[in-house]
Amino acid sequence: MEAAPVPDGQYTAVVYGLIGSGRCGEAVSLLSRELQKSCRSRGGLSLLGYCHYQLQDFTAAAECYEQLVALHPELDAYRLYQAQALYKAGLYGEALRTVSPLLDLPAYQGRALRLQAAIHYAQGDLPAAKSLVEEALAAAADGGPGAAEDPSERADAEINLGCLLYRQGRHEEASGKFAGAMQVLGYCPELSYNMALCCYATKQYAPALQHISQIIERGMNQHPELSVGMTTEGIDVRSVGNTLLLHRTALVEAFNLKAAIEYQVCNLKAAQEALTDMPPRAEEELDPVTLHNQALMNMDSQPTEGFEKLQFLLLQNPCPPETFGNLLLLYCKHQYYDLAADVLAENAHLTYKLLTPYLYNFLDAIITCQTAPEEAFHKLDDSAGMLTEQLRKLTKQVEEARQNWDDETVKKAVSEYDETLDRYVPVLMAQAKIYWDMKNYSMVEKIFRKSVEFCNEHEVWKLNVAHVLFMQEGKYKEAISFYEPIVKKHYDNILHISAIVLANLCVSYILTSQNEDAEELMRKIEKGEEQLSYDNPDKNSYHLCIVNLVIGTLYCVKGNYDFGISRVIKSLEPYNKKLSTDTWYYAKRCFLSLLENMSKHMIMLRDSVTQECIQFLKQCELYGRNIPAVIEQPLEEKRMHSGKNTVTYEARLLRALMYKIIGWTA
Repeated sequence: MEAAPVPDGQYTAVVYGLIGSGRCGEAVSLLSRELQKSCRSRGGLSLLGYCHYQLQDFTAAAECYEQLVALHPELDAYRLYQAQALYKAGLYGEALRTVSPLLDLPAYQGRALRLQAAIHYAQGDLPAAKSLVEEALAAAADGGPGAAEDPSERADAEINLGCLLYRQGRHEEASGKFAGAMQVLGYCPELSYNMALCCYATKQYAPALQHISQIIERGMNQHPELSVGMTTEGIDVRSVGNTLLLHRTALVEAFNLKAAIEYQVCNLKAAQEALTDMPPRAEEELDPVTLHNQALMNMDSQPTEGFEKLQFLLLQNPCPPETFGNLLLLYCKHQYYDLAADVLAENAHLTYKLLTPYLYNFLDAIITCQTAPEEAFHKLDDSAGMLTEQLRKLTKQVEEARQNWDDETVKKAVSEYDETLDRYVPVLMAQAKIYWDMKNYSMVEKIFRKSVEFCNEHEVWKLNVAHVLFMQEGKYKEAISFYEPIVKKHYDNILHISAIVLANLCVSYILTSQNEDAEELMRKIEKGEEQLSYDNPDKNSYHLCIVNLVIGTLYCVKGNYDFGISRVIKSLEPYNKKLSTDTWYYAKRCFLSLLENMSKHMIMLRDSVTQECIQFLKQCELYGRNIPAVIEQPLEEKRMHSGKNTVTYEARLLRALMYKIIGWTA
């Protein structure tokens, strides 16, 4: 930002005025221009370093203080400021070397010890950090050379101890330290955030959200200039930048934690809103945590950008520790197994640092599965065996604690049991998927039955058991017994249930001659869609459409194309609301099957049905111009031709094939 020319004799007043009003960017421009004339100016360099620090350009601030240390070695404060800036810039080795001489100076020993502790904490060296924090606390208690001059310094040391307790997993004790420090220092948004983080770590989301709400409310009331919530409302506002003021409000941290909580409880829309509610900044100004959360929470709608952000973060130092594991898991989810293997190989130094043994073994098995499924199954089986052993031990602990009326132990053991079960289920599903891909459904069922001891109440397990029973002819009644409880649980909000679950249940009803139940379910879905259309006319719902498509597909598979194809055609009316990539996928499979059987002269279609098919394909051509026929993978190097990847193009091809088969030559 370019500063305006300064009248003679007013330079100092203008600079301090800019800094006082928070316009540090303009002050930097003015000071940089002045220092070109007098590069050894102590006042100019000091103010420039301060402004860079306020703007969180810590590398530039460290360079200013380095020059001041060289020019004025007798002023130890500049050495401390340089070390602080280097620490904030992530240059931990240089920061430790810079701060070391201050340990011998009584006036700076306490602050130097705390800075060293913070550096070791950031490097993950918790024993060294703890030793230094305790040394600073002991010095304060003894009234020795590093003694705290006032209660606030003692409170700072307590905060550091709280951070160490948090990293050790002692979250309640850590929260107590932060609360104690707040009693001394008064309300502090950063401490409130720390307490919210402790609640989040113990899955106490309600109290965590209370702390977050308090931070946001105070930030909005005290600093309306930070434009909280403006972006979500669609108001175009300028970036507020990365100022120290923004950092002290803890608004960015609070919104990120709120987004994480909403994401954990599967409220994706609220999580995305939390990210857009935070004070607006340009993308290049975003902190690593916000960038990571944006990538993760918008992955379904913007996968390419999400992968780019995570790949970029992995090259930064420091980066959120979750980045490495999440990038690998997302590569596997999108079936980029080679890329996952490459990232693991290229970042071997991060494997032991950032991945738990459980996650590493899980990823290793998933990647191995692509080339050696049998070996992968055995790897997963080893993990599953260890986890089932833990689950049995925890079950025994819960029973013993209940017999002894020890509620605290029961609570702790149940929490551990739930966490272990959440690790066990993905391993089990990965094992099942190996045989699912081979279409060996009886083996998948066998794997699930072995896990019934632990998983019989788990929603994911019940859903997948229902699916595997549905895929085996003659087991539709058993499938119904698993699908029905899922549907009844959300019966009042039936559109919250996956469309394929409703479709499979309807088909199961039909195949077991429970047509009335199928019709009742479809009426319920229809009412739900009518209500949604009334409440939100612009929102499309495809539940009833997909149910009818699956039923139509069933009749086509059974050879009753007259009824099946008619059902498929009717399911997509009106085309402007029901035609989409997913619904077209189901419809075109039925048409391809129909055309294949017609070309082999295995079936004859009535002329009226043929005309109905042609009219349907014409309507799909008309309404499918802007609808992709296939959702392309985000990292594909060779993209499909944009004109060919449309419903219109595929519908025209199908119509041409139909004309050719029926011998239409007009």
